[in-house]
Amino acid sequence: MILNYIYKKIAHEKENIDLKSTMVSSGYFRDRRKYPRVCVDLPLEYRMKYDPRARGGVVLDASEAGFLIYSIQDIPVGTELKIAVLFAKEYELADFELFAKIVWKKVSLRKREKGYQYGLKLMGILAEDYRELRGVLGGTSQNWQLSEGF
Repeated sequence: MILNYIYKKIAHEKENIDLKSTMVSSGYFRDRRKYPRVCVDLPLEYRMKYDPRARGGVVLDASEAGFLIYSIQDIPVGTELKIAVLFAKEYELADFELFAKIVWKKVSLRKREKGYQYGLKLMGILAEDYRELRGVLGGTSQNWQLSEGF
């Protein structure tokens, strides 16, 4: 009886493994986003629309449509930001600027870090800065509207 139970349990687990491998190989778990995300760790400087003070944060992942950032500042959802993202370009420190809007926020749950994660939707970027963004993301392609200012 016990051997029969164990055999059935092993057969059931094998079916689950076969099903999972079929789902993965068929693309079931593939990222279905229009713009693929790229994990990055880049410093950023941002300014809120009606506040001239510059504040800092970190880009955790990025795509051509938006960013996931971390900051210690509590910023309301819906706030528009002017952002400069810093990155290494050969032997220099370069940056690109863009305009984004906070579409969601989440309190960071890490014990040592008190801050927030924000989902940003890109609202505008200049053509030359867009080329820099694409370079940082690995050359993915889509066209953006040019920014008309903040």
